[in-house]
Amino acid sequence: MWETVVSMYYSFIALMMTFKATDVLDIVIVSFIIYNLIKIMRETRAEQLVKGIGIILIAFAVSSIFNLKMLNTLFTSFFQFSVLAVLIVFQPELRSALEHIGRSKIGKYWNGLTAATMEEEKTRQVRRCINSVVEVANNFQKSKTGALIVFERRTKLGEIIDTGTIIDAEPSVPMIGNVFFNKAPLHDGAMIIRDGKVHAAGCILPLTKNNSISSDLGTRHRAALGISENSDAIVVVVSEETGTISIAKNGIISRNYTRETLSMTLEEELIPKEPEKTDRIPIIPGIIKGKKNERQKK
Repeated sequence: MWETVVSMYYSFIALMMTFKATDVLDIVIVSFIIYNLIKIMRETRAEQLVKGIGIILIAFAVSSIFNLKMLNTLFTSFFQFSVLAVLIVFQPELRSALEHIGRSKIGKYWNGLTAATMEEEKTRQVRRCINSVVEVANNFQKSKTGALIVFERRTKLGEIIDTGTIIDAEPSVPMIGNVFFNKAPLHDGAMIIRDGKVHAAGCILPLTKNNSISSDLGTRHRAALGISENSDAIVVVVSEETGTISIAKNGIISRNYTRETLSMTLEEELIPKEPEKTDRIPIIPGIIKGKKNERQKK
């Protein structure tokens, strides 16, 4: 027993002697990837699929230990096509994971290298659009008119736009109000806002796959959650039953917005913050300026 412990100790020391800085980097990267994969799979259908694969692997190990030939042959044949099967079964989750990576800080940095920052005119356009949407939402809240407005951000919604009608118009209170008028042909779908303009209307959104949401939420709210789960869009929903204003973001919906809080939230999410300007005087020029003042007093 003691000899085994000593042997393991010397093996561990020998292994540590060969340990390099690149090995630490390798472990950190792999750990980061595994952690984020687990984080993405939590609370999704992928978690249950992974559990199912785990059970199959355990059954395969048991069949090998007890020499269950037929079962072992069946599992061996299954695992020959397992890579292709995983790609097919996990296709929605893999797509969601890649989009999540694209929306990460690394994706933002890459986006900053390949595209210019929002210009001043574009910022004014987005602000005008926000003001129009807030005014319309406030009116709809009073009249209990349903509305579903999607603000596109980095994730492009071309597939969603193709399900509706292209408008490409300047946003205004009368125009947005006419689209969601209950007799209008496009009122049941979603409106897509792109770059501060009403790009499309009557669009069909994917419904959320989350079955644990409140039964009080109707189809509009489920559609808002669905598109926010699959993209980084900000979605404004006005309930037709209660007139409540809600916002969906990253698969989470928050409710009971007022005119002021809605405007503030949309501006925070859609208008990039300008870098802070410092008014501090450099140390050396400040010293020189101080010496000049002393000479003048003398």
